[in-house]
Amino acid sequence: MTVDDVANYLHKPRSWVYSQWRSEGIPFRKVGQSLRCRPSDLEKWLDRQTS
Repeated sequence: MTVDDVANYLHKPRSWVYSQWRSEGIPFRKVGQSLRCRPSDLEKWLDRQTS
């Protein structure tokens, strides 16, 4: 998933997604010049946030 995909999925602005990536550790990986996140990794991250 791209940053835009994650933002749409979470119903949050891109700026919030970038902020959470830096501070809370949304599990993005750099692929070339862009960030990508596996849907399963995002779900695991979300589960840890609500615990």
